[in-house]
Parts: sequence; C-alpha cells; structure tokens
Amino acid sequence: MATITLDWLHIIALLGAVQGLILACVLAVRQRNRTANRLLAVAMLSFSISLAEAVYYAAGLVQLFPHFFGAAYLLPLLYGPLIYLYAVTASDRSRRLTRRDALHFAPFVLAFVAGFPIYLMSGPDKIAFYEALQRGERPLLLQVLDPLKLLSGITYATVTLLFLRRHRARIKDSYSSLEHVNLQWLVRLAAAAAAIWVLAVVFRLTELLQRAEFQRGDDIITLAVALLVYGIGYMALRQPEIFRFDAADYPAGATAPAPPSAIAPESVESRYERSGLSDWEAAALKSTLLTAMDQDRPWQDSDLTLADLARRLSTTPHKLSEVLNSQLAQTFYDFVNGYRVRYVQSRIESEDARNLKLLSLALDAGFASKSTFNDVFKKHTGKTPSDYRRSVAA
Repeated sequence: MATITLDWLHIIALLGAVQGLILACVLAVRQRNRTANRLLAVAMLSFSISLAEAVYYAAGLVQLFPHFFGAAYLLPLLYGPLIYLYAVTASDRSRRLTRRDALHFAPFVLAFVAGFPIYLMSGPDKIAFYEALQRGERPLLLQVLDPLKLLSGITYATVTLLFLRRHRARIKDSYSSLEHVNLQWLVRLAAAAAAIWVLAVVFRLTELLQRAEFQRGDDIITLAVALLVYGIGYMALRQPEIFRFDAADYPAGATAPAPPSAIAPESVESRYERSGLSDWEAAALKSTLLTAMDQDRPWQDSDLTLADLARRLSTTPHKLSEVLNSQLAQTFYDFVNGYRVRYVQSRIESEDARNLKLLSLALDAGFASKSTFNDVFKKHTGKTPSDYRRSVAA
C-alpha cells in the first residue's frame, strides 16, 4: 500500500471536517430552538463531507475506496437552502418547517435522481469514470449541474442577506437593544458564504476563458470552506445567544408593523383595523405610556422589550405597537432610545455629570454598548456624544 501524503492545506481541511462533525453533533442534541440548530447541524455535516472528500481525492484514495467517489458532489445544492432556512428559523423560535419549505431541496433531489445511475456503478466502473473526468471528459449531466450549483449558491446567499437586512428592521418594533437579537453573527456567516460562491464563480470563469483547469482553484475553495467551519465553531462558542433567540410578542422574522415613514397612513390603519382599539382608547394608552416613561423610566432597562413594556401598562404588545406606530409615528426601538438620548443630553448639560465618562452615562441611560450609544445618539442629535459635550462646554 502506497504511503499517503497530504500538504498543509489538506491537513487543515481534514481538521475542519472533524470540527464540523463535532459541531454538527453538538447542534443536533441542543434542546433550545431545535429546528434552527438541526438545520445548521445538517449544514455542518454537509461541509464536513465535502472537506473529507477533498482530502480523499488529494490522498489518491479513489482506487482504494471507489464508492466514496462523488459523495459530496451534489451537496453544494444543499448549502444555500440550509443556511437560508436556518436564518429564518433562528429569527423565529416558533417557526417550523413546512411542506412548502421542501421545495428548496427540489433541485438536490432531482439532481440526485438524475445521477443515481452513477452512484449505482460498480467500483471498477467508478474508477474508470473518475479517470475519464481527469482527462476532461465530462458528461452532459455534469455540464448542467456545475453551473446550477453556482447559480443556487449565489441566489441563496443573496436571498439570505436580504432576509437578514429585513429582520434587522423588523426587530426594531419589539426590542430597545439589538445586540443579542440582530443575528449579526449570521450576517457574517452569510456574507462569508457569498464570498466563497463569488470566488467559485471567478475560478470557473477563469477556466472557461483560459480553456484550462485552474489547478489550485478547488484547493482555495476547500481552504475557504474549512475556515468557514472554523469560524462557525468559534462564533457558536463565543456568541451562544445566536442559539437562544426569543421573540417578544410576534416572531421577529414575521411581518411586523412597519414604521409609518416606510408606508402610507392608510396602510397603518388597515394593519390595525382588527385590533379593536378605538381612538379614545388609543389616546388613553398613549397618555399612560408617556406618563410611565417619564415617571418610572423603564427605558433604563437595557433589555426592555415591547412585551415587557406592555405588561407594565396592562395592555397587549399589539395594541402598544399600534399606538407607537399610529399615534407617535415611531418604532419601539426609536421611541425608547429617544428617551435614553434625552437623558444623556440632560446629564451632559448638568453640572454634576461633567466629570463623568460618556460610557457611564450611556449605561445608566439603558444603552447596552458604546457602539450602539454612539450610533443612536448621532441619529437623534446629529452629533456624536463627544461633539455634543464639547458644544455644551463651549
């Protein structure tokens, strides 16, 4: 038996495959948000098989284990749907997979059925098929599937990023701080996946233009996938809240009332026409809300949600959201953070707080992080906190 040698790149890929397998097992047994975690577990398993197959080819094991040949060829058709559905279910713990979701996997199933005769080949026939591929003899089926995989990856990466962008806008109707619910970790994951697909397309176009195989293209893609798996494992441990997302009232991934600035006034009315909240009740709730915000200062709780505030006012989150959107023309996020900004402004202008650090004032106001404080303060005042303090001192 010949000695198997691997270069550093394939050793990294092998370690990535092992880590992906371990992470898949950990995610599969998690009890919280099981649908999302199991989808990500399947994605990790798919990545691991693909990385293992890259090592399999690099080590020249086709002759010894021909039946593993092609095991990961169709898996890229699963990457996009799995990450997209993971994003959807991670943003809404109550979301379950439906029959309609199965349509996302139709291309994979059809491709598998079309390629089933290849999987049924004997060992010697698979070796002969592999050698033919090495000589550049690609059957029509593979000529169709290769660009289809690239198209699927680019499309799903784009759809996932757009979904996460909408998600960030929706959660402003339920949360006053977005640090633990904005799925920023997942945005980075989707962006990294999109970059890998773009890289794959570039290598493919290079091969077509030069009419020759780009020798290290597959190795670079393998390395990128391995790094992606490492990144997922690291972020899963560093930011475990991604696996514990809770919706406050209605699912954050579902359609929530849009801010009036984005929709016509009649749309706001039609959205809440079945809430049963009369004009008089809306005005009374608005008055109660403003009084509570001024006297009780619930906005100083950095984890304040729409549902929390509704419980304080003995109303429902839906009715409170209606008042915020139709009576005050603000999202919950902007409404609460407006109080926090005004509090910091008043403290900056007061004599007793001139020696206090801005971060201390921000935390006291209910902001959860310095970066959020800076962004929100500038949005509301047109100045950074430091610039505002300097203008007051002047």
